[in-house]
Order: sequence, then C-alpha cells, then structure tokens
Amino acid sequence: MAETKPAARAAGSCPICGRPSTEHYRPFCSRRCADVDLSRWLRGTYAIADTDEDDAAGKAPPREPEPE
Repeated sequence: MAETKPAARAAGSCPICGRPSTEHYRPFCSRRCADVDLSRWLRGTYAIADTDEDDAAGKAPPREPEPE
C-alpha cells in the first residue's frame, strides 16, 4: 500500500483551484489563477481585520472640533 503525504500535496497546490502549482506562477497554477487572486485583493474581498481596542469595544474614536 502506497503512503500518501497530504500535507506535501496541499502545500504545492494552487490556493484558487487546487491544481498543482507551477514554478513560473508559484504559488498558483496559471496566470488566470494569479489574476483571480489579484482581483480579489483589489476588490476588497480579502481583508485584514483591524484589531484596534476602540473598535472592538464599539466606541468610535474622538472627533476633533471643526475650526470656525
């Protein structure tokens, strides 16, 4: 019975479609998947959460008064 290494296979797969990645477009398998990933970043689909304490407590930061 052949032993498979799922961790090694998963590490070399395209994060968009799951096919094996290629050297030229690493970590993606093709230019299409690389462009799909870039498009998701530009549209804001991917986002890094802000962990500011004021935001977590539901408080808005203080506003500065407008000059008269």
